[in-house]
Amino acid sequence: MRKGVLELCILGIIHKEREAYTTDILEQLKSAQLVVLEGTLYPLLTRLKNADMLSYRWEESTSGPPRKYYSLTETGIKLYAELKGA
Repeated sequence: MRKGVLELCILGIIHKEREAYTTDILEQLKSAQLVVLEGTLYPLLTRLKNADMLSYRWEESTSGPPRKYYSLTETGIKLYAELKGA
C-alpha cells in the first residue's frame, strides 16, 4: 500500500463520523476490503495523535473498559484535505 493511503483512509473515516472508536475504524476499513490489524492501527493512531492530527476523549463503557474516541484536530482536517486533493 502506498505511503499515506492508510492515513487518508483513517482520517476520512474519522472526518466522516466526527469521532470514531478504534473498533469502528477497523470495521469500516474491513468493509472497504482493507484488512488492517490492530497492531498496525494503534501505532498509526498514536503517531497521528503525536503529530497533532488527532485528539481523543475517554468515554466510560457499560460493558468493559473505557473507550477512546478519536477526532480530527484543525491540523488533521488540513492534512486530510491535502491528501484527498493529491
